[in-house]
Amino acid sequence: MKAANDKPLLAALFVVLGVITAVALIVDGFPGALIDAITLNWWSVQIFADLVIAAIVIDIWIYRDAKRRGRNPWPWIVASPLVGMFAPLGYLLTRKDDDVAHRS
Repeated sequence: MKAANDKPLLAALFVVLGVITAVALIVDGFPGALIDAITLNWWSVQIFADLVIAAIVIDIWIYRDAKRRGRNPWPWIVASPLVGMFAPLGYLLTRKDDDVAHRS
């Protein structure tokens, strides 16, 4: 059974994230404001730690999925800490649903 095409939603998320990132860079600058936001209080630290763990879990999934599909996962994994969710969204946008049949 083929899943519904989720590429338009992923592309919209990519654009929304890009707009939010651009506004943050223009209004608050980089990297000082980012470091200030991460270290503002313990909730900020907790949210940052949670996002780092989520990114690691996503990178593990990307590694396994890309290997199964015969793709190189390393550009996406290396890009993750540098560009955040742009890397996983980019991977999903370039991932073909028919790259691999369901293998066990």
